[in-house]
Amino acid sequence: MGIKIYGSTLSPYVVRVLACLEEVGAEYELVVIDFANGEHKGPAHLARNPFGQIPALQDGNLMLFESRAISKYVLRKYSKPGTDLLRESNIEESALVDMWLETEAHQFSPSISPITYQCLIVPMLGGVCDQKLVDESLEKVKKVLEVYEAHLSRSKYLAGDFFSLADLSHFPMFYYFSATPCASVLSLYPRVGAWWEDLKSRPSVKKVISMMPGQ
Repeated sequence: MGIKIYGSTLSPYVVRVLACLEEVGAEYELVVIDFANGEHKGPAHLARNPFGQIPALQDGNLMLFESRAISKYVLRKYSKPGTDLLRESNIEESALVDMWLETEAHQFSPSISPITYQCLIVPMLGGVCDQKLVDESLEKVKKVLEVYEAHLSRSKYLAGDFFSLADLSHFPMFYYFSATPCASVLSLYPRVGAWWEDLKSRPSVKKVISMMPGQ
């Protein structure tokens, strides 16, 4: 088996890469990194990712880190008819995919990640959720979802009427957000809700969800 992914399915960043691998049907090995024992900061993993984070990808002599870069590599290497999630054969469609990937990275995820961390991770670590931070973040999430709701009234998916990495890249954070009490806000955005139902019904996403903790 060629590709190795180092990380844990608890990480939304690892999950993003796994969803891409499943989408294109590539074979891979998930090598679990033990965060509890600090394995991610050990010399072996720092050789894979000098920032001591996950995921890292090894494919022969190639080593990559950063989940979005890894995702693009996987999709470029294993792209086949029907699975061109980058749309690189069409410069305009490719630009739209990139635009919404940037939106996910700089608008969607930064607004939603404090909620998932405070509601899910902090209690798991024995701490108390910072409700003030959650409430402030939820207001930011609403502003983002208002933009998505309006946009999805004009196209089925984010970059157009085709499924792309722009959509798939939202899956991990959206999945964890949907497990928080704040998920009730989605009732205000029916088009976003329908898009999310479509996204999580994909076989690749279902497969990765089955690998995640609590499943």
